[in-house]
Amino acid sequence: MEHVNSYYAATANDHPRWPRLEGQVECDVCVIGGGFTGLSSALFLTEAGYDVVLLEAAVVGFGASGRNGGQVVNSYSRDIDVIEQRYGKESARLLGSMMFEGAEIIRDRIDRYAIDCDYRPGGIFAALSARQMRHLESQQKVWQRYGNHHLELLDQTGIRREIGSERYVGGLLDLRGAHLHPLNLALGEAEAIRRHGGRIYEQSAVTGVTYGAPHRITTAGGEVRARFVIFAGNAYLAPHLEPRLASRSLPCGSQIITTAPLSADLALSLLPNNHCVEDCNYLLDYFRLTADRRLLYGGGVVYGAREPQDVAALIRPKLLKTFPQLAGVKFDYAWSGNFLLTLSRMPQFSRLENGVYAMQGDSGHGVTLTHLAGKLIAEALRGDAERFDAFAGLPHLPFPGGRRLRVPLTAIGAAWYALRDRLGV
Repeated sequence: MEHVNSYYAATANDHPRWPRLEGQVECDVCVIGGGFTGLSSALFLTEAGYDVVLLEAAVVGFGASGRNGGQVVNSYSRDIDVIEQRYGKESARLLGSMMFEGAEIIRDRIDRYAIDCDYRPGGIFAALSARQMRHLESQQKVWQRYGNHHLELLDQTGIRREIGSERYVGGLLDLRGAHLHPLNLALGEAEAIRRHGGRIYEQSAVTGVTYGAPHRITTAGGEVRARFVIFAGNAYLAPHLEPRLASRSLPCGSQIITTAPLSADLALSLLPNNHCVEDCNYLLDYFRLTADRRLLYGGGVVYGAREPQDVAALIRPKLLKTFPQLAGVKFDYAWSGNFLLTLSRMPQFSRLENGVYAMQGDSGHGVTLTHLAGKLIAEALRGDAERFDAFAGLPHLPFPGGRRLRVPLTAIGAAWYALRDRLGV
């Protein structure tokens, strides 16, 4: 399997291809999945001197890590005040202390390994109603309490200076947020793993895992024997490999387009300061400019990760509602990809067996959370599990309705929240 026909694949940096696994190899740690969770885990561990083998079923960055909107969004899919209400003050304290760390890890990786991935600082949460604006005012106060003082509340005049659209009543600018080319970030991290002695095998789908001492991870062409195993496949992990992970998550699809390159004047009129944007709706839209002045626009969710027949037809009405001045603009790329949703919208960190770790379910905050996850998994594997356990201790329930009804019931719930957004209540 190769990358989908996306803007990211078309503009990926030159990079080496990694071999297919053939024969038997041994290592300290076997990582299953070549997206951000697996890459982050492998890089932290190779930096610490561990012998790491990473197995990727397709190519590095094949899944959500190489297809997403490219936005570095801080915190979690649930606000820290909700976390405190649900899980208590101690959980909120621990998770709050980490809510901006994922973005810092990304910046460190880019600087340390000179990764060329079009990094641009600044992300905006855009409000479409007075209710959403009140939420952003509260969010600013909470985030400042946890140490982010790089925030600017935007009134209607301020948001018009940032976005060339009449839709928004205000917003919150986070200068510790950012946007970037996610596939090039993934490829740069993979190269850093190689430089530290890690081994990456592409086109090496795992066919089975046998727990023991050592653990045995098999592919069509070979076998890895390892002291530790990390499951990092997220929405692209084959369910039969570890049913305990599949039972409490739901794959979902998101769609993205990129326009043809825009003139400098037109691009500047849309996003004068080149910040990325996501709105505050439950089913949110997100957009930004690419390095070559295309508008990249995504939005909506397809529950159950079905592949839409016409991505462009789904996205064009959303884009034109935001930027009617782009009527007639050509779309050069349109693609979809899957992310993994949990019922609580909080990530699932797990110890499955002795020496076997897993993380999944970023619920839309994958770029930053996956990088934090890699650090926490590496800490736990090395014997310091306090921060890993702060996540692993969170309860996770299965979606209602079982495997047959979880998709329609989730879609009905989402439709209710989308109606509230439209009504501004």
